[in-house]
Amino acid sequence: MHKTLRPMRAMETEAVKLTSYRLKEVAYSWFELWEESREEGSPPARWSEFTDAFIDNFLPAETKAARAAEFESLRQGSLSVWEYHMKFAHLSKYVIYMSPIMEARVHQFVQGLSPLVINEVAAAALNFDKNYGKMVAFAQATEDRKLKRKK
Repeated sequence: MHKTLRPMRAMETEAVKLTSYRLKEVAYSWFELWEESREEGSPPARWSEFTDAFIDNFLPAETKAARAAEFESLRQGSLSVWEYHMKFAHLSKYVIYMSPIMEARVHQFVQGLSPLVINEVAAAALNFDKNYGKMVAFAQATEDRKLKRKK
């Protein structure tokens, strides 16, 4: 059985390589057109500007909608604060309305935290300057402190 799977995996690997190669050409052509479409004399594009344009061009609307829905329902659950933050950051790029509004981003992050830390972090969110990075750091510190107490 393993002998028949190996040639299939090799063919799949070759198919992935070929697809990647073809997409690389398409992506590079798109990038050149996108770069030319920017106003002359404008400052260099920020990474977030590029990724937003890339996602808008190459990611199907259905996938973006599914990722946005996943973001809206994201909860920390059994994840650590850091793992939750990483998933939150990854999915938040699909929710364009959220990105520029720091207060909304902080609120969404806090609402998804586990019961272990949500009360303290929610109270802190009222007093902090609605800075997402500070909220993540505070949530991590709170989680670490409470887990140490439990031990």
